[in-house]
Amino acid sequence: QVNLVESGGGSVQAGGSLRLSCAASGSPYSTSYSMAWFRQAPGKEREGVAAVNTFGTTIYADSVKGRFTIFRDVAKNTLDLQMDTLKLEDSAMYYCAASRTNLYATAMDRDQYNYWGQGTQVTVSS
Repeated sequence: QVNLVESGGGSVQAGGSLRLSCAASGSPYSTSYSMAWFRQAPGKEREGVAAVNTFGTTIYADSVKGRFTIFRDVAKNTLDLQMDTLKLEDSAMYYCAASRTNLYATAMDRDQYNYWGQGTQVTVSS
């Protein structure tokens, strides 16, 4: 069992930056898990934002490439998401997720993930 707790959400103006953090606890948190950030806006499906697999390979949704960066710190048991040049459409609840499977092609598929955090809200205003 892996427990995930997100933090760092908040309100920011368009063009600004936020850094989200996910703290993992429970079963040993190691590189045997693929980790990811997802988001869900009201009335929309949950979508993958960024992921890092067991090899340390990072995967990004096209909508955030060049603006978001995912960081994994195994020693600290954390997964961060640095979000720069935020846009109005980035507003959503952001979720941390963990998968027991090494993912690449399906890293943005929410059905591949076994554990989820409760989410942290990000609101981008004009």
